[in-house]
Amino acid sequence: MNTRSATRSPRRSLALTMAAGVALTASACGSGPATSSAPAGPLTLTATDYYTSEPMHSAVGSILASCAADSGVKVTHVSVANPQLMPKVLQQLSSHTLSDLLMLDNPNLQQIAQTGALVPLDTAGVDLSGFYPSILSAGSYQSKVYGLAPGVNSIALFYNKDILGAAGITPPATWAELTADAAKLTTPRHYGFAMSADNDGEGAWQYLPFFWSNGGDLQHLDAAPSVQSLQLVSGLVKSGSMSKSVVTWAQSDVNDQFIAGKTAMMINGPWQFPTLDAAKTLHYGVASIPVPTTGTSVKVPLGGEVWTVPVTTSAKEKAAAKVLACMNTSANQVALAKAAGYVPSLQSAAAQVAKDNPALAPFVAEVSTALSRTSEVGTKYPTIATALETAMQSALTGAASPQQALTTAQASATKG
Repeated sequence: MNTRSATRSPRRSLALTMAAGVALTASACGSGPATSSAPAGPLTLTATDYYTSEPMHSAVGSILASCAADSGVKVTHVSVANPQLMPKVLQQLSSHTLSDLLMLDNPNLQQIAQTGALVPLDTAGVDLSGFYPSILSAGSYQSKVYGLAPGVNSIALFYNKDILGAAGITPPATWAELTADAAKLTTPRHYGFAMSADNDGEGAWQYLPFFWSNGGDLQHLDAAPSVQSLQLVSGLVKSGSMSKSVVTWAQSDVNDQFIAGKTAMMINGPWQFPTLDAAKTLHYGVASIPVPTTGTSVKVPLGGEVWTVPVTTSAKEKAAAKVLACMNTSANQVALAKAAGYVPSLQSAAAQVAKDNPALAPFVAEVSTALSRTSEVGTKYPTIATALETAMQSALTGAASPQQALTTAQASATKG
């Protein structure tokens, strides 16, 4: 997950797949027509993603072209705006016209894999060694890997070095430090802390590190660890350390507030680096998201996209698997990381990127304990995320206590 236009608001597309996934199971297999003879000239594959914005569109397009040449095929690169990608995929799934290479936001993988429309990557000959287990899990369905990510992303704590330095504060590492530091950093000129708490997918995404790191369970939203995490976040608003307006802020809005000096710290992702770096008077740093107590592991949601090989013809599946494997070489993963701020999926490549780019180091450190949003609840995640965001909004606006809000959320998620 990165920007709203790319992968940051997954719930709408996930809801569409929920409605159509089971119904399409019978029609998914053999989604491409069989051919009676080999085509003249190099085989041409179609690769579809939602990278309509730069630098991702050009970075991925360049890697696809290079890998196609290495594999002796041609690739037509098609980018569809994020809100339209999943409707297009569902239509193609029904009409047996899926692309030969298909990129999916990782929470959508299970919905498509369950229809039988994707080829398991190990049987396609893709080497799955050396990848973070958490990343392989994000591309899996029923213990089989169907999608592989050349790079992933998540969220971390960004801080204004000048503001924190003037206050004599180092980046907080625990919830107690976050609460105290955010209060100290709040002045008439700026808030101490900001995060997205909207109801369009980004709110749940940004809240999950607090929820999961405290032992929260998406199947039991109203359990004590979950309530404590919401008490932390709502308490920051109640104390005045965070603006009440965060319930309407997307991650891009939070970033704008940070660049304008309206907040000293924020939760955000590496896709913001280009905009932050363009603000020449801004001096920022990145640290891991604070955890409940010292020694607790931070558990962030794993963002990013997986590439899959849809069921088409034997020749195309074989060629697509070669291109996908090429996209995931160490060199290509590092190239994507440099172009778009992604963390390589290969552990060795990620270690090199962290060494070369200290700003990415906190994101690399988080990957080993990161969780897929579907790892606990599978295809039920969209409904649960909606309930969780509704609870956040109720608690942050004072409409309900954290306990009341999450009790309602649990009832809603169970009913859904």
